[in-house]
Amino acid sequence: MQTNLIHAGRTLLALYFLFPGFMKFVAWDRSVALMETHNMIFIPLLLALAGIIQIGTSICLLINKQVAICSIILASMVLVINVNLHDFWNVYEGVDRGHELQNFVKNLGIFAGLLLLIALNCEPFENKEDS
Repeated sequence: MQTNLIHAGRTLLALYFLFPGFMKFVAWDRSVALMETHNMIFIPLLLALAGIIQIGTSICLLINKQVAICSIILASMVLVINVNLHDFWNVYEGVDRGHELQNFVKNLGIFAGLLLLIALNCEPFENKEDS
Protein backbone atom coordinates (compact mmCIF):
# COMPACT_ATOMS: atom_id res chain seq x y z
CA MET A 1 0.00 0.00 0.00
CA GLN A 2 2.81 2.42 0.93
CA THR A 3 4.55 1.86 -2.42
CA ASN A 4 1.32 2.49 -4.33
CA LEU A 5 0.75 5.74 -2.43
CA ILE A 6 4.29 6.91 -3.13
CA HIS A 7 3.85 6.15 -6.86
CA ALA A 8 0.49 7.94 -6.89
CA GLY A 9 1.94 11.00 -5.15
CA ARG A 10 4.95 11.11 -7.48
CA THR A 11 2.68 10.80 -10.52
CA LEU A 12 0.35 13.57 -9.35
CA LEU A 13 3.27 15.89 -8.65
CA ALA A 14 4.65 15.12 -12.11
CA LEU A 15 1.32 15.98 -13.73
CA TYR A 16 1.12 19.17 -11.67
CA PHE A 17 4.28 20.37 -13.45
CA LEU A 18 3.84 18.68 -16.84
CA PHE A 19 0.68 20.48 -17.98
CA PRO A 20 1.86 23.96 -16.95
CA GLY A 21 5.18 23.21 -18.64
CA PHE A 22 3.38 22.63 -21.94
CA MET A 23 1.10 25.61 -21.36
CA LYS A 24 4.10 27.92 -21.12
CA PHE A 25 4.61 27.27 -24.83
CA VAL A 26 0.95 26.96 -25.86
CA ALA A 27 -0.09 30.18 -24.06
CA TRP A 28 3.23 31.97 -24.43
CA ASP A 29 1.76 35.50 -24.57
CA ARG A 30 -0.30 34.96 -21.42
CA SER A 31 2.76 33.71 -19.54
CA VAL A 32 4.83 36.66 -20.78
CA ALA A 33 2.12 39.09 -19.64
CA LEU A 34 2.07 37.52 -16.15
CA MET A 35 5.83 37.80 -15.86
CA GLU A 36 5.78 41.40 -17.14
CA THR A 37 3.15 42.30 -14.53
CA HIS A 38 5.60 41.14 -11.86
CA ASN A 39 8.47 43.15 -13.40
CA MET A 40 10.59 40.10 -14.19
CA ILE A 41 13.64 40.33 -16.45
CA PHE A 42 14.91 38.01 -19.21
CA ILE A 43 11.32 36.87 -19.69
CA PRO A 44 11.63 34.87 -22.94
CA LEU A 45 14.71 33.03 -21.67
CA LEU A 46 13.29 32.31 -18.22
CA LEU A 47 9.92 31.25 -19.62
CA ALA A 48 11.45 28.83 -22.10
CA LEU A 49 13.79 27.47 -19.46
CA ALA A 50 10.92 26.99 -17.00
CA GLY A 51 8.85 25.14 -19.60
CA ILE A 52 11.71 22.86 -20.59
CA ILE A 53 12.57 22.13 -16.95
CA GLN A 54 8.96 21.40 -16.04
CA ILE A 55 8.41 19.06 -18.99
CA GLY A 56 11.74 17.24 -18.63
CA THR A 57 11.60 16.75 -14.89
CA SER A 58 7.95 15.70 -15.03
CA ILE A 59 8.71 12.99 -17.54
CA CYS A 60 11.53 11.73 -15.30
CA LEU A 61 9.18 11.65 -12.32
CA LEU A 62 6.55 9.79 -14.35
CA ILE A 63 9.04 7.09 -15.36
CA ASN A 64 10.61 7.04 -11.87
CA LYS A 65 14.09 8.11 -13.00
CA GLN A 66 16.38 10.59 -11.21
CA VAL A 67 13.50 11.40 -8.85
CA ALA A 68 15.60 13.06 -6.13
CA ILE A 69 17.50 15.30 -8.56
CA CYS A 70 14.36 16.28 -10.46
CA SER A 71 12.54 16.98 -7.20
CA ILE A 72 15.39 19.22 -6.02
CA ILE A 73 15.23 21.14 -9.31
CA LEU A 74 11.44 21.51 -9.10
CA ALA A 75 11.54 22.47 -5.42
CA SER A 76 14.06 25.20 -6.22
CA MET A 77 11.90 26.38 -9.08
CA VAL A 78 8.82 26.51 -6.84
CA LEU A 79 10.66 28.77 -4.40
CA VAL A 80 11.82 31.10 -7.19
CA ILE A 81 8.30 31.23 -8.67
CA ASN A 82 6.75 31.85 -5.25
CA VAL A 83 9.02 34.80 -4.52
CA ASN A 84 8.76 36.32 -8.01
CA LEU A 85 5.24 35.55 -9.24
CA HIS A 86 3.17 34.99 -6.10
CA ASP A 87 4.60 37.89 -4.13
CA PHE A 88 1.37 38.80 -2.37
CA TRP A 89 3.25 41.37 -0.27
CA ASN A 90 3.63 43.60 -3.35
CA VAL A 91 0.81 45.50 -5.03
CA TYR A 92 0.37 45.19 -8.80
CA GLU A 93 -2.42 46.70 -10.85
CA GLY A 94 -5.00 44.04 -11.70
CA VAL A 95 -3.50 41.41 -9.38
CA ASP A 96 -5.60 40.01 -6.53
CA ARG A 97 -3.36 39.83 -3.45
CA GLY A 98 -5.63 37.25 -1.80
CA HIS A 99 -5.32 34.97 -4.81
CA GLU A 100 -1.54 35.39 -4.80
CA LEU A 101 -1.43 34.51 -1.10
CA GLN A 102 -3.49 31.38 -1.84
CA ASN A 103 -1.08 30.42 -4.66
CA PHE A 104 1.91 31.10 -2.40
CA VAL A 105 0.60 28.81 0.34
CA LYS A 106 -0.46 26.15 -2.19
CA ASN A 107 3.04 26.17 -3.62
CA LEU A 108 4.47 25.65 -0.14
CA GLY A 109 2.39 22.45 -0.04
CA ILE A 110 3.80 21.40 -3.41
CA PHE A 111 7.27 22.22 -2.09
CA ALA A 112 6.60 20.00 0.93
CA GLY A 113 5.57 17.13 -1.35
CA LEU A 114 8.77 17.54 -3.33
CA LEU A 115 10.81 17.49 -0.13
CA LEU A 116 9.17 14.19 0.75
CA LEU A 117 10.04 12.79 -2.68
CA ILE A 118 13.63 13.89 -2.18
CA ALA A 119 13.76 12.20 1.22
CA LEU A 120 12.24 8.99 -0.12
CA ASN A 121 14.65 8.81 -3.05
CA CYS A 122 17.98 9.90 -1.59
CA GLU A 123 20.53 7.20 -1.09
CA PRO A 124 21.27 6.92 2.60
CA PHE A 125 24.71 8.17 3.60
CA GLU A 126 27.05 5.32 4.30
CA ASN A 127 29.06 5.40 7.49
CA LYS A 128 32.66 5.83 6.34
CA GLU A 129 33.93 3.94 9.38
CA ASP A 130 32.04 0.82 8.27
CA SER A 131 33.74 0.77 4.85
